[in-house]
Amino acid sequence: MDIPQATYHTPVMLKESIDGLHIKPEGIYVDATFGGGGHSREILARMGDGGRLFAFDQDSDAQGNIPNDPRLTFVQSNFRYLGNWMRYYGVEHIDGVLADLGVSSHHFDDGSRGFSFRQDGPLDMRMNKRARTSAADVVNGYDEQQLTNLLHLYGELRNARRVAQTIVKARTESPITTTMQLAECVKGLFPREREKKEVTKVFQALRIEVNHEMDALAELLDSATTLLATGGRLVVITYHSLEDRIVKNIMRAGNATGVVEKDFFGRTNAPLKPMANKPATPSQEELEANPRSRSAKLRVAEKQ
Repeated sequence: MDIPQATYHTPVMLKESIDGLHIKPEGIYVDATFGGGGHSREILARMGDGGRLFAFDQDSDAQGNIPNDPRLTFVQSNFRYLGNWMRYYGVEHIDGVLADLGVSSHHFDDGSRGFSFRQDGPLDMRMNKRARTSAADVVNGYDEQQLTNLLHLYGELRNARRVAQTIVKARTESPITTTMQLAECVKGLFPREREKKEVTKVFQALRIEVNHEMDALAELLDSATTLLATGGRLVVITYHSLEDRIVKNIMRAGNATGVVEKDFFGRTNAPLKPMANKPATPSQEELEANPRSRSAKLRVAEKQ
């Protein structure tokens, strides 16, 4: 499906993120979340003829946005396999990795993908259409404790158990197979003024579970840290506290847990150095033009 990049997704913090890569004209770069190709196009615009860009996206829809540029190699794969693919292409070191972890506008706007309750559609949420497990499989197949755990961990819902109990009870009467069915099932459990935000958290938790997002992110960051050349940059845009915590921990401590390890002399064993103490956030101008960027945080670190 060929979808124009402009309507597929508006890249968030475009200038700030590409500036953070500090692009070398002849360098090797990775766009781990190609999507509509907005970030990749800007990287290519700043690269020289000898530069190389590897763009990852597990969603086949993204292939319709690939620019005709010999410097770009598109990899239809989850970014968690970055290390494997770089070995396949004979790349030992890279000069920068960019990951925009937000779900693209295309996924939210396409009701058939099941990422949002703004319109009715199948309860799917698979980034990779070839994946076996959909959100409907999770909602109808997980037991109450499993649902409670993922809603608490990935949705950060205070009433996770009650939501899980409600889902389990509802599905005994009829399987929950659409986005609207799920939204109607749980929305009465929240105060009206927070209803939309809390139901969004339910959908977020399911999406993270279906796509194994936290595990994939940790693997990406680990591979990127290993592959980066000295002085190479890791640039990540996050949208919720779970993923931002992992990114912050990797950049500051060198591991996803955030536990700082020190050598015999008391020096921190961290391969990356954050370029700022706090993450950057979108400008007011961008927030007005693209409200979906309001929760974005940009973190940049350099390989030491």
